[in-house]
Parts: sequence; C-alpha cells; structure tokens
Amino acid sequence: MILTRKTGNASGCESASRKQAEPPPPQHAQPWSPLRQSERLSGIEISQRKASLVRRVPGTPHCCMNRGFTIIELMIVISIIVILMGIAVPLYQQSLVRARESVLREDLYTLRNAIDQYTLDKQRAPQTLADVAQAGYVKSIPKDPFTNSADTWTTEMEDSMRSLDQTQPGIADVHSGSDRIGSDGTPYNTW
Repeated sequence: MILTRKTGNASGCESASRKQAEPPPPQHAQPWSPLRQSERLSGIEISQRKASLVRRVPGTPHCCMNRGFTIIELMIVISIIVILMGIAVPLYQQSLVRARESVLREDLYTLRNAIDQYTLDKQRAPQTLADVAQAGYVKSIPKDPFTNSADTWTTEMEDSMRSLDQTQPGIADVHSGSDRIGSDGTPYNTW
C-alpha cells in the first residue's frame, strides 16, 4: 500500500511561478534493479530514482513533503517511557511510605513528650489524649498518618506512679492504631 502525503500550504516551498516541470522518472523494469558496472548514476539521478518510488500529490515540491515517524520508532519511544515509569513509580511509592513513617515518629515523640509534661505539671497522668489537648500541651491531637484519623491512637495505661507526688495513674504511652508493617519490619503499633 502506498501512502500519499499532502501539505496544507498551497504555496509550497517555492512560489507557483518558479516551479519547474519535473523530468519523467527513468523507465526501468524493476525500480531497484542492480546496476551494471557500465551504468553510473550521479547523485541527482539517484535522488530522482528514489523519488519516483514515492507517490506525491501533483504540484507538491519534493522539499515540502512532510515526514513522520515510523511505527518502530514510536514503539521504541513508548517502550522506553514504560521502562522509566516502571522504575520511577515504585521509588515514588517508597518515598511516600518513608515520609509517613517520619511523620508518625514525630507525632509519637510529640504526644509522648506532652503526656510526660502533663503528668509532671498536674501531678496526675492524663486519662485520655483529649485531656492533653484541652490542657494546652498540644494544639490538637494529630492524625495517625497510616489510619488518617485522630481517634485511632492506642494508649497504654499505667498502674504505677511515676513520681512520689503523682496522685492518679493514667496514660503512660501512645502507639499508632495501624496494623501495617513498617519498612524496618516491625508493626507500626509497636513503635
């Protein structure tokens, strides 16, 4: 199947007044038959011979024919893009998990520090995390980055007192409510 290409520009590369009549293509039985030693073609004759194999729209100069990409070239480019995406997507997902783990560590540190300060200042341990927020030790209870909720934090209640002045036991530690496994191999609810 021979495809023809059209240009959208009516003027072409040359003006209509300067167009020259194209010489007729050489008459050969086979378009690409091997040349005998005695036949020597110049560069112009070779380009004319090749141009005779491509069907052009009449009146369109050879210099203005649009050239496109072959299906092989497109397939190679698409396969390279797919390979790069196959490398980039898992790395991106790992970076998201590491960022969430970092936020979890920071939130746990902040909550544990606030519980300790509350216990030392009030001489009693908080009974809920809301007590710590209401007393102003944290602005608000942060969301667990893996459960995306502020209500899923699990607390450990203590029975013993931390200091001699403490009057009431309460929350001693806090953990994530997620049951997923961290990148270090330990569950998030044990951090």
